[in-house]
Amino acid sequence: MLGGKRITLIAAMARNRAIGRDGGLPWHLPRELKHFKAITLGHAIVMGRRTWESIGRPLPGRQNIVVSRDRSFLAGGCDVADSLERAVSLARGAEVMIIGGGQLYAEALAHADRMVLTVVDCEPAADTWFPPWREQEWRETLLRTERADDSNPLDYRVIELTRRSGPDETSPVPGTADRPPA
Repeated sequence: MLGGKRITLIAAMARNRAIGRDGGLPWHLPRELKHFKAITLGHAIVMGRRTWESIGRPLPGRQNIVVSRDRSFLAGGCDVADSLERAVSLARGAEVMIIGGGQLYAEALAHADRMVLTVVDCEPAADTWFPPWREQEWRETLLRTERADDSNPLDYRVIELTRRSGPDETSPVPGTADRPPA
């Protein structure tokens, strides 16, 4: 929670947590893009400036908010905020979806109530990464598994992680480390 709103991180990442390369995604998975649209439609989405530049336009049917430290930055058709906190305060609705990039995910992770992650079955070279999280703080549910086909060249699985709420549920487990899902 942040500013009284539910914070959801939504991302597609490789097994090695890669999420981007040279300003774009390291794969093209049309079925996964449809999933992203279905999950985010009707919600406020918050993205960093570089993510905005890679998309190049506001995503329709959503309140688009771009975070940039440059107070003079303008993004046509979007609200602009100079911090995550300000972006959340501008968001309409009870849930705010963080859609990237790596720096914004890392900042928002501490406030996240939920993550919807597509884990793509590959380990590409990348320059942008999804941050590690403490596995013991989250409850994981497999939503579905998708197999490669003619238009989607890689297998992937979609998982939902919800933050555990009780103090006993979030206490560190000896010998565990921050790591991405297997």
